[in-house]
Amino acid sequence: MNGWIKVCGMTTAEAVAAAAEAGVDAIGFVFAPSPRRVKVERAAELALPVRQRLTCVAVMQHPGQAEVDEVVREFHPHLLQTDIEDFTRLRLPQRVSRLPVLRAGRVAGDAGEYPPRLLYEGARSGSGEVSDWQRAADIARHTRLVLAGGLHAGNVAEAIRVVRPFGVDASSGLESRPGVKDTDKITAFVRAARAAFSEIEA
Repeated sequence: MNGWIKVCGMTTAEAVAAAAEAGVDAIGFVFAPSPRRVKVERAAELALPVRQRLTCVAVMQHPGQAEVDEVVREFHPHLLQTDIEDFTRLRLPQRVSRLPVLRAGRVAGDAGEYPPRLLYEGARSGSGEVSDWQRAADIARHTRLVLAGGLHAGNVAEAIRVVRPFGVDASSGLESRPGVKDTDKITAFVRAARAAFSEIEA
């Protein structure tokens, strides 16, 4: 059992620093319509102090190739996260890994057709909607599943026990207001997730 932890929707240097200090594995920057959307130049600036320590994720939704090219050129993401069907038409350099998103209610195919890693979440990103943990648990038996959707310090331990995911990802549940992360909530979330992953591994 692994314990990969991502905090998404970074918009401030304080949030980036808090996530790094708490011990996350990855941080996400949103380049899709959202209260958490940042310009590519701003994301690059925010990521710079932690780029050597954390995986930096470009979070997109149905982007065009030109938009992807700009993000890759200016932000230099380690991972590109977007809906699973988008990757059938997008070109990425080999240095950028893929994190396909499978949303609740969508079908990725038979168990053997799941990509090696995917992020499972609710129908709408950043809505705070809790995803279907039972379906996520089924999928997690076949791939390295990163669970997202409505996670926060109060429910992440139970989510990990039920789903047994490869990792977890939170955004809106760690905010003081839409688009602004609460550093204490980040710390509490990471602490709860790490404890739950350790419990499963014991």
